[in-house]
Amino acid sequence: MICKSSSFVTGRLIVGEWRSLSVSGKDMAIAVSAILTPRVNQALPEDWRGEYSEVRAAKWLDDLDQEATILLVLDCTTKNAIGLVVLFESDEEQPGHNVRIGYMLAENVWGKGYATELLHGFIGWCRTTEISSITGGVERDNIASQRVMEKNGFVVLPNTQGHAELLYELEIL
Repeated sequence: MICKSSSFVTGRLIVGEWRSLSVSGKDMAIAVSAILTPRVNQALPEDWRGEYSEVRAAKWLDDLDQEATILLVLDCTTKNAIGLVVLFESDEEQPGHNVRIGYMLAENVWGKGYATELLHGFIGWCRTTEISSITGGVERDNIASQRVMEKNGFVVLPNTQGHAELLYELEIL
């Protein structure tokens, strides 16, 4: 899996697969439970919504680790965990390797440009790999995330216009 090796640094962020950042499972569960508040996870899949205890967060990590790559987003200055990125990869045997991205940022960093910076950094990392496209779903009423996608060059796929979730795509050149 290409994404297991993903790590990058931006002006304000350190991002990497959570184990590669030398974070213990217990500390990661604490970070997940702090980041995935009900407001943050309200637009996520139904079984990801609600309150996260440390136990639920650890189970979420274990379950998701089986099918995706989980990146931890740290603030460069404080080294505090401020977000998570979940990456689902297409079959590597298919031509045109695609990655589906989902990101969640702690409420206290909303509106400060971190999501735009995070996605920009991820795109830069993708350009150093064999990834040919990135897709990401955004709830129709999440205007801020739609703007983040558009600022980073993503376009809405036309066949998602009538759905509750818009699917954005960026072709990597």
